[in-house]
Amino acid sequence: MKVEIITIGDELLIGQVIDTNATWIAHQLTSHGSEIAAISSVGDCSENIFNAIDVAFERADILILTGGVGPTNDDRTKHTLCQYFHTALEFNDEVLLNIESIFLKRNLQLNNLTYKQAYVPASSNVIQNREGTAPILWFEKEDKILVSMPGVPYEMQTAMDKDVIPMLKKRFQVTEYVSRTCIVSGITESDLASKLADFELLLPSGFSLSYLPSLGYIRLRLSVWGNEHKTDLKQQIRNLKKIVKPYYVSKGSKLPEEILSEKLQKKELTLSTAESCTGGHIAHKITLLPNASKHYIGSIVSYANSVKEQLLNVDNNTIETHGVVSKEVVEQMVDNVSKTLNTNCSIAVSGYMGPDVGQNNQSVGTVWIATKYNDEIISHKHNVGINREYNIERTANLAILQLIKMIGKF
Repeated sequence: MKVEIITIGDELLIGQVIDTNATWIAHQLTSHGSEIAAISSVGDCSENIFNAIDVAFERADILILTGGVGPTNDDRTKHTLCQYFHTALEFNDEVLLNIESIFLKRNLQLNNLTYKQAYVPASSNVIQNREGTAPILWFEKEDKILVSMPGVPYEMQTAMDKDVIPMLKKRFQVTEYVSRTCIVSGITESDLASKLADFELLLPSGFSLSYLPSLGYIRLRLSVWGNEHKTDLKQQIRNLKKIVKPYYVSKGSKLPEEILSEKLQKKELTLSTAESCTGGHIAHKITLLPNASKHYIGSIVSYANSVKEQLLNVDNNTIETHGVVSKEVVEQMVDNVSKTLNTNCSIAVSGYMGPDVGQNNQSVGTVWIATKYNDEIISHKHNVGINREYNIERTANLAILQLIKMIGKF
């Protein structure tokens, strides 16, 4: 079945809000066997919403809409749907009961604007919103379906998981989308594509390889439609891993910090970090995950040289001789933070994130990363770019990936 996703709201068109809904919906529907025909965004204009629906129905069997169904005057989706499906709004007692129960749980007073949300298009099938007040609306037209949902991400996601996807799977027979993903690091996308050119040419019919670059690493996704290809898919991913072995980090599509967390817990290891240029961002990424306290001990954010010397015991002569961004300094940082915080593993970073050049005219983006596992220390120099924000993220990812590879060798 072909699906088109339409996200609605002026805030999307002016760049005030990032459209995460479309990405999330596309990922979920694809994994359940749907083919995404197109994704579009329109503003809070009835004419534009109407036209977007009309065009989408020409190329898709199912339309998924999010946004524009709230209680305020700029929410026009519900009225436009009445116009499109030649129906009118009618009061729905069940929707009101759902709204009242949500307000009661939150100890809020029901107001007139929220009360109006109990009016729904008469020709729609109503699915109660488990998280909010705007109901989910299901329309059918000549064997095609339109589902309208609120734009609030957690409301939409709950509705998709609990109601919309199960109902679609009952209604349509789908071909499963099967895929395998692995993460590689230490190679550019163009070099990687060159190495995999022959592999791609020899892939069986229906198979496709996708390159999904992130800051510091690349995800490779090998996919095909149909469960009958699972055996071939496993063999092809083995062939792929052999080619990318020098750059291979892990299977799956988890974030680097998730992979590291799993490895640390499995091997019952502990981790500490010594951060200069990333200012605690590595610690932030690691502690966003549940159960971080089982393996993560802490960090010393040594932004100033004085902190490196006083808390990490980095020798002042080393800084003066080699520079603060150097192999010698990060190796002292990584060694001493593991000793100070008594951990098996540690990460240390020092670099110039920009916009100014570094000591001895070192270019913006020059970074040294050191990792320690038991008594072994590895350090590598990188040039991560010229954008400060991206440099911090890329450095954090590279540091985590370096330790993952290091642990994986043992």
